[in-house]
Amino acid sequence: PQEEGSPQEEGSPQEEGSLQERASQQEEGSPEKGGSPEERGSLQQQQPPQEEGSPQEGSPQEGGSPLEGVSPPAEPPRAQPPGDFYLVKWILWKGQRTALVTQSENGPCPLLAIINILLLQVGWCPTSSGCPQVKLPPQTEVVTAEELMAHLGNCILATQPRDTSEGLQLNFQQNISDTMTVLPKLSTGLDVNVRFTGVSDFEYTPECIVFDLLNIPLYHGWLVDPQSPEQVQAVGKLSYNQLVEKIITCKHASDSRLVSEGLVAEQFLESTASQLTFHGLCELTARAREGELGVFFRNNHFSTMIKHKGHLYLLVTDQGFLQEEGVVWESLHSVDGDSCFCDTDFHLSHPLGKDGATVAPPDPRLQQ
Repeated sequence: PQEEGSPQEEGSPQEEGSLQERASQQEEGSPEKGGSPEERGSLQQQQPPQEEGSPQEGSPQEGGSPLEGVSPPAEPPRAQPPGDFYLVKWILWKGQRTALVTQSENGPCPLLAIINILLLQVGWCPTSSGCPQVKLPPQTEVVTAEELMAHLGNCILATQPRDTSEGLQLNFQQNISDTMTVLPKLSTGLDVNVRFTGVSDFEYTPECIVFDLLNIPLYHGWLVDPQSPEQVQAVGKLSYNQLVEKIITCKHASDSRLVSEGLVAEQFLESTASQLTFHGLCELTARAREGELGVFFRNNHFSTMIKHKGHLYLLVTDQGFLQEEGVVWESLHSVDGDSCFCDTDFHLSHPLGKDGATVAPPDPRLQQ
């Protein structure tokens, strides 16, 4: 009896009574059983409004305002994705104030290369020529990727087929449809696969239709030197992706001739890691037409290119030169990266550069 229902153990005010009171006070939250006001008062202020969801929280008597100390969750600011907007640089090009879209990060952005060509063609090509053109409103300082896409889409939709035959008309409309599908890729990167046989040789992909419709040539300078018959034999007419697959296959081949070809091909890729060879640069200079605006692909980057008086120049789109009107073009005359900056009239300039340091003086042979 003492173990099962002993009043000393069950109802002892010293032991069980105090425990029951404390438990009931914690569960019910009663002010009569809440002990000291410091303990129960703080609990009443913190817990009941959040747990019970009382209608007093948003009642009309309180004007629908939230309780003191409790505010509705604020909408987080929308973070701008990298490359979502671009700063605009204004230059004087062929007597007209022309906008250029700059880039804050170096990356595969064919959108800017194409858009800048369309902007430069305003002062370069007569309106009657029918070449696609884009104009930005005066005083524009920032432009978003969506706005650039809209301008480009309008140019594509405004293009006309060069042949009016019914078959080519249907093919043209299909190309328009395919191009509008791949447009979003222009702001991130295109699937471009070069062939080492010519400066205009690329493996065909749907993304290349964009350049065809806008009549913009796409070039590269990664060519095999024809004076190296071993490399010509090893590389052949393969694209870059195909050549990489061949190298992997040849490494595990039992035929010594294939193993040798694989080694030669691998050596070619390693020795031309800059993706521009001397033979490629010569062919590029010879192939590009005087005054022609095109896109140059190298190291997964797309640049606006022009040929002026027999020399090649790449458009400087680095945002670091945004305030330097005298830095517009960069010469492309060397495989090892040696170059110089020029203004809109292709006269040599001496920019301060990003960090305020003076750029090394250019090659005096280019001052002609």
